Amino acid sequence: MYSTDSNNDDKKYFNCIKSDSPSEDENFTDAVVGLVQKEIGGDLKSLKKVSGLLEKLTLENKQLEEQVLTVSSSVPLRVSAALSTAEESRVKLESLLEKERVLSNTLQQHLQGAQVWADSIGQVLGQLDTLERHMKYLQCLARIEQLSDSIQQYLMTNSMWDAVSAIDRMASLDMGLRESGCSHLQAFLRETLRFWHKILKDKLASDFEEVLTQFHWPFISPPTQTLSPPANAQELNSQLELLVSQLLSLQTSDDLISEKKEILSRPGQSQTPPLSLPIQIMLLPLSKRFRYHFTGNRQTNNLSKPEWYLTQVLIWMGNSSNFMDEKIQPILDRARAKVNARVELCRGLLTLAQEKLAHDTPRLLYDDALFCHLVDEVLQFEKELRSTHSYPRAYPGILHILLEETVFQKWLSVERKMAVEKVDTMLSAEGAWSSQYKDITDMDELKAPDCAETFMTLLLVITERYRSLPCPRAQLSFLALQKELVDDFRIRLTQVMKEESRQPLSPRYCAILNAANYISTVLSDWGDNVFFLQLQQAAVSVGEEILGPLGATETGRLASLEESLFEALLALLERLRGDMLGRLLDAVMRDVKEKAQPYCKDRWISLPSQSDQATMSLSSSACPMMLCLQDHLLQLQQMLCLPLFQMFWQGLTERLDNFIYENLILYNHFNEGGVAQLQYDMTRNLFPLFGHYCKRPENFFKHVKEACIILTLKVGPALLLCDVLKQSEEDEGILNHQQPSPESALNELGVYKLAPSDVQILLNLRSAWLKQ
Repeated sequence: MYSTDSNNDDKKYFNCIKSDSPSEDENFTDAVVGLVQKEIGGDLKSLKKVSGLLEKLTLENKQLEEQVLTVSSSVPLRVSAALSTAEESRVKLESLLEKERVLSNTLQQHLQGAQVWADSIGQVLGQLDTLERHMKYLQCLARIEQLSDSIQQYLMTNSMWDAVSAIDRMASLDMGLRESGCSHLQAFLRETLRFWHKILKDKLASDFEEVLTQFHWPFISPPTQTLSPPANAQELNSQLELLVSQLLSLQTSDDLISEKKEILSRPGQSQTPPLSLPIQIMLLPLSKRFRYHFTGNRQTNNLSKPEWYLTQVLIWMGNSSNFMDEKIQPILDRARAKVNARVELCRGLLTLAQEKLAHDTPRLLYDDALFCHLVDEVLQFEKELRSTHSYPRAYPGILHILLEETVFQKWLSVERKMAVEKVDTMLSAEGAWSSQYKDITDMDELKAPDCAETFMTLLLVITERYRSLPCPRAQLSFLALQKELVDDFRIRLTQVMKEESRQPLSPRYCAILNAANYISTVLSDWGDNVFFLQLQQAAVSVGEEILGPLGATETGRLASLEESLFEALLALLERLRGDMLGRLLDAVMRDVKEKAQPYCKDRWISLPSQSDQATMSLSSSACPMMLCLQDHLLQLQQMLCLPLFQMFWQGLTERLDNFIYENLILYNHFNEGGVAQLQYDMTRNLFPLFGHYCKRPENFFKHVKEACIILTLKVGPALLLCDVLKQSEEDEGILNHQQPSPESALNELGVYKLAPSDVQILLNLRSAWLKQ
């Protein structure tokens, strides 16, 4: 047991802790109580463990005191050693700082003494640098004078290649001084280069033109093969090659002094290198002819006839292609000039067309007819340029002029205006809702009315017009216009449909339905087209500026090709198609239900048995309903396209199945003759009506088919089935592996659609079973 003093000390300790922190006091007390409870417990015989517990705790207390004494005695020694080390470090630091101050003063005195020498040497070096720059300046002037004298000497002795080389060296010197600040020297060198370059270029150009004249250049009319080659053909070929090679060597200097202003980049237009010098000279006579005919007051300069100058450019390209391929291109290849002669000539001629088109287009913005004609001619020109003359798509043609903002917006507005006018015209035409291929079975699968087919042809023409545009943004603008036109046409279809909704079985109503289906089919095909898939990828990056804000989900689906650009339109057309099909089915079912009323109210419980009849025949009361169905199916098969008709008859079978099951079968009781007659009417008359459209029409009448199976059961199987269903209800919630489930029993009979509760209702409709 604890001593009294010890108990007093513990109480003081507990009171102290409790005064400081009641929660800690409670925890400590709980810990002590727990320890005593664990070691001693409630057994009085365990009190002998108290002495051992006291010795154990006393030993642990002694060990803790020794550890505290050891730590407290070692800490002052460590602190003392750390203070001693710090003091030594401080003394060393002060010594180093003192040395640093001495060296700094010495270095400062040395620098002050050397500054005078440095200033003197710097002045001398500056004078030397000035002299060196003056010497280089004079050397450059001397080099220019030397090259100038050399060129003059070469020209006097007719050493053209040497003169060309000297001009090339002077051009290299000009390029080397480009970063120099000597503006006067640069200007002097450029003027000297321009002077000698013009003299040499004029001389070579004159000789080149003389040689070209002997080759009958330019070819204004198609070259004829009947002309015999000149006697000096070999000499002319040699002169042609020499002059072309020399002119190519002047290309660098010509580019330097041409001082051409940089063309501002237009939408879809890429920067192209300048024309090679020989081609520039060859274009001079063609350029003179072009400006003579298509500028000023000439009759050929007609704003309403852009095809005149565009066709002329294409004619010159065609007439000159053989000469460029056979005469000029081999020379360029031997000179290792990476230039296509025919493409270069096309580029030069296109410059003439571009200038003329850029000048005339703003004057046509206020005349829609002339503007449309201009656009048509430009598109046709571009098409022939790329196809017939194989002009690379990397080089701009003339389409970029139509992409200027003002011109492009005018183009879009005219396209919209013309399209709306054509839609108005086609919808008001007499044969708008009849198919032009109605008498040709192979071409009338979709039974599209003339207005819908003409409208989609209009959209296709618009697509072909903007397909070749070099700018994705412009293409997306036209795509937005097409989607706007499709939505407008859908609204027009909806309006006409509402006018015809009172007679949904009329040919016009079915034609509207065919139109909606045709447009939806074409748009679905367009969604898988490579061109529209490429536009879809462009729409992900730049489409929001043109097509409106796209949500993150829609953008992701467009990027992953899960959806097409026409997804929203297809959903609206699908809704229109579904609504119209629903109205059509409602109209047919109203007629069928009216004709079926006598059949549904027939006395099925008192019909003669099958054995009492010589042959089975269709119920007389069912004839009006069957004839009505047959007439509507034949009529709509002729008026609806195949996909729509399939949707129609399948929807009709679903409604008929529910109607006959609910309004005839569940509404009546049947004797044996009634069941036999019902099965005969269904399997031999109703189902075969739809046998023309599928192999197993009974599968579309699951309720009726399975109800006939139940109603035609023999008495024995019917009673067994009743027992199974009844037992299943009694054992509901109890798992019984020996008793077959109602579903398995029904499946064995071929019943999968009807629930066990429905089967019980059907079993109660047989009068013979009710007597059992």
